[in-house]
Amino acid sequence: MVITRPEMEIGRYHWMYRSSRPHRYHHVPAVRGNVSPLGIQGCFECCIKCLGGVPYASLVATILCFSGVALFCGCGHVALTGTVSILEQHFSTTASDHALLSEVIQLMQYVIYGIASFFFLYGIILLAEGFYTTSAVKELHGEFKTTACGRCISGMFVFLTYVLGVAWLGVFGFSAVPVFMFYNIWSTCEVIKSLQINMTVPGDQICVDIRQYGIIPWNAVPGKACGPILENICNTNEFYMSYHLFIVACAGAGATVIALLIYMMATTYNYAVLKFKSREDCCTKF
Repeated sequence: MVITRPEMEIGRYHWMYRSSRPHRYHHVPAVRGNVSPLGIQGCFECCIKCLGGVPYASLVATILCFSGVALFCGCGHVALTGTVSILEQHFSTTASDHALLSEVIQLMQYVIYGIASFFFLYGIILLAEGFYTTSAVKELHGEFKTTACGRCISGMFVFLTYVLGVAWLGVFGFSAVPVFMFYNIWSTCEVIKSLQINMTVPGDQICVDIRQYGIIPWNAVPGKACGPILENICNTNEFYMSYHLFIVACAGAGATVIALLIYMMATTYNYAVLKFKSREDCCTKF
């Protein structure tokens, strides 16, 4: 027979305070784990329950989305400014030739401000929606309850996230265009350097014509750079910074696409489970 701690305490009480009246007591079960005899959950169980309601997929997507949008907007804004400076100094000395391009780039910089603000709010809203749907799916706060309005809002976020994902695929492809242009210029400069080292063909015959990309008109002067002039352009800090900033901006756009894909999977799954559980009582775990 095993004597528990409560029985030992009662026996000690009888020994210290002897009484003629017999004492009756009920057997008190031993405390196991972090649950008290009154049935109240301990700190560990509460922490596990709270952590169970965290939408980890939406949380990772939010962090990735914020990082990608910040890289795309910040680096893209500075890289566009450097591109205009390079064009004005080396490829289009007449202001009227690149006036339209300057207006388009300025408009794109304002659009970047709007994109950054929108995705900051949209990421927070999607994260909050993830907390709501995950808690409802796991039934963390009692019996499962949902309304038609809540399911409609979840469906709206699914549709909007799909639309934004397709749009950002286009943005990702568009952000690769300046990377391709700067890479062609940089590779041409490397060819000129190698020819100068080997002394085979003079580098003056190798040129880069920006007009063929369609960003400035064909009557722009000079429109192209050859030999040592092109090599000097590649050695400037503006070219170096703009080239690498465009690469980082393209990587940020790619990270945003991945974040939106994660959002798509999380929101679609949560909406499907909410729609399914609203019809019949079933056990589903996210």
